[in-house]
Amino acid sequence: MPGAVLGWDMGAALEMGRALGIAPVAVAELLPVIEAVMIRKTNEQIEESGRDG
Repeated sequence: MPGAVLGWDMGAALEMGRALGIAPVAVAELLPVIEAVMIRKTNEQIEESGRDG
């Protein structure tokens, strides 16, 4: 799908969690669920903006 988000840079996401003091095991457990929702919502917004413009 052109103009779609496929996933996050998980290395960067894990580093952000580390910088925030979040245990790596917690980040690894929660990130896939959060990533899936954020990608779906971001792609919905991309699709909507394509229809508007």
